[in-house]
Amino acid sequence: MKYRFRELPTLQASRARALCSAIMGARGDHRTDDANDTFDRGLALFNRGQYFACHEVWEAVWLRNTGAEKLFYQGLIQAAVAILHAERGNPRGAASTWRKARAKLEALPAIHHGIALGEFRDAMAQFFAGALDPDAARALPPRPKIERRR
Repeated sequence: MKYRFRELPTLQASRARALCSAIMGARGDHRTDDANDTFDRGLALFNRGQYFACHEVWEAVWLRNTGAEKLFYQGLIQAAVAILHAERGNPRGAASTWRKARAKLEALPAIHHGIALGEFRDAMAQFFAGALDPDAARALPPRPKIERRR
């Protein structure tokens, strides 16, 4: 069965095209990338607020890893999903997924894989402190970004 983008009821056509492009690139269906390029593509998607697409891209890297590296990628994926839960008005899912992500990312050094992981953990904690505060305003705090550090 062939679907047209305008037939997708839950996604706008432009978002659907961007997601398909990101997934095809990550899985090698459209072009061949190494893990670093795929990670960088997911990083760019995360920083643009495209959390679902970044989750899909990073999943391709996560599936190819084992041990501590697999947990690192899983923690980043869970962080993206936690923000997505918060955006969709699911504070329980956001809190649960963020706890899982934080547990995986806390054990890693402040600079890991060329990113400022310590700063990211702090920004995520600050985001969820505001996002999960029942007394806070309805608007979510600014979304965390992942910064490069060498």
